[in-house]
Amino acid sequence: MPEPKTKNQTSEPTVDPSALEKARRDKLKRWREEYDLQPYGQRVDGLESLSTARARFDEAAETLWQSRQEQSDSDGTPEDPRQRARVAGRCIQHRAMGKLVFLVLRDDSGDLQVSLSKQSLDATQFKLASKLDYGDIVVAEGPVGKTKRGEICIWADRFELHSKSLAPPPEKYHGLTDIETRYRQRYVDMYMNPEVMQVFQLRSRILHEIRNFMNGRGFLEVETPMMQSLPGGAAARPFTTHHNALDIDLFMRIAPELYLKRLLVGGMPRVYEINRNFRNEGIDRQHNPEFTMMEMYEAFSDIEGMFELQESLFKRLAECATDGQGHVVQWDGLEIDYGRPFERIRYGDLFKRGTGIDMSDRDGVKAAAIESGIENAASIDHWLLVNMLFEEKGETAIDPARPTFVTHFPSAISPLSRPDPDEPDLALRGELFIAGMELSNSYTELNDPDVQLAKFTEQLAGEDDESSTFKSLDEDFINALRVGMPPAGGMGLGIDRLVMLMTGCTSIRDVILFPLLKPEGGDPDEKA
Repeated sequence: MPEPKTKNQTSEPTVDPSALEKARRDKLKRWREEYDLQPYGQRVDGLESLSTARARFDEAAETLWQSRQEQSDSDGTPEDPRQRARVAGRCIQHRAMGKLVFLVLRDDSGDLQVSLSKQSLDATQFKLASKLDYGDIVVAEGPVGKTKRGEICIWADRFELHSKSLAPPPEKYHGLTDIETRYRQRYVDMYMNPEVMQVFQLRSRILHEIRNFMNGRGFLEVETPMMQSLPGGAAARPFTTHHNALDIDLFMRIAPELYLKRLLVGGMPRVYEINRNFRNEGIDRQHNPEFTMMEMYEAFSDIEGMFELQESLFKRLAECATDGQGHVVQWDGLEIDYGRPFERIRYGDLFKRGTGIDMSDRDGVKAAAIESGIENAASIDHWLLVNMLFEEKGETAIDPARPTFVTHFPSAISPLSRPDPDEPDLALRGELFIAGMELSNSYTELNDPDVQLAKFTEQLAGEDDESSTFKSLDEDFINALRVGMPPAGGMGLGIDRLVMLMTGCTSIRDVILFPLLKPEGGDPDEKA
């Protein structure tokens, strides 16, 4: 996320926030006593956004209004031809100049000046406007015109306070720039830094566009359990919880895959789910323990169908991110063109490019793993070592500016994917990498129950005690395959990383409204 712009002012005196809050409380008390003020508002109908109100400005009407004012006698009040607007917003700038008060209000659509004249308001309304604090939420109504300096504004003839802000905003010149504070106080971050609001508005549009795309292709959006008796569908450490009424331990889901495949068995030919997954693992710029993912499955499709779907989807989302201006999106100095066909490279070729050895060379792989400092490399399964080295050296060999499908993963590390009939040691599996990040995992799904059971059993047998604790054999899923699942293609797409790419954000925390943080007062958070 772009850093908020700040002015380099260091000479401002530091003011005790508690003293500022006390001053605001004292002011509120006086207002209640003197004006019988109800400072926390009520329903207001007919409101429109500040951007809509700004668009109501009509230069011809403004010129006619100025002409009528010049021609009217001192006692007459000419008819005002300007359009009226009723708006609500938070005060972010305030300037009182005798019989005039100028405010800048902010809402989710932008900023707009409100100008208030003493002769256009009753005495109480004008006094409130004169003494307003930064952060107060107000409603203003009046004709949309211009100031003498040419600034579009609302010349208010109605003004009301609807929420008194007691907490002072961040320091005037520097704003809210501390990263940790911005994540903890997202509610302040969003109104102090408009680009933050824009990121989350675009995130919402992206999700809407994804749903439109999937629904347009005949997919049915579904919801599957988030609390599961067995963690499955991915190799990850789950969060655990306990259901008191049933007196059973449950796991927060690490992936919805096995439930979505059950729906194919049940007769739903195309399904998808956009929802949260939970993995009790590390936190960094690309990982948050609670994250959003889309998984989808299509009967009688395969990995090629999944590749085509993703290329079409990313092309459409790039158009959304650029407001229809094309398919090239800027990200951290890269120009990524989603309109070009995505690159493809085999896992083994990429492994050799990064390490200089063939992935089937057991002695070479073990030596490279030891040289790389992989702990217990001498005793770890060969294919697990291959994947560790691939993640360290193979992935970095991918051009970050070219969306790339890495294909033909080893079957040994792809237990839910169908083996390639021509190369059984390799799986019909592909991962999409963009800008150095893994975005998705695609498969030609394995639907042979006997082969699936053998793969699950083999995987569990190859793990040490600690690792196997967090992997399980889902007998009911095997039974579902025995009932019969049609051949299918499947894909899981990380929504948060996708949003990072489309918004220009380089940390996953910048695209999650409330990312996980340690409680205040503890050890410093890991830097995201």
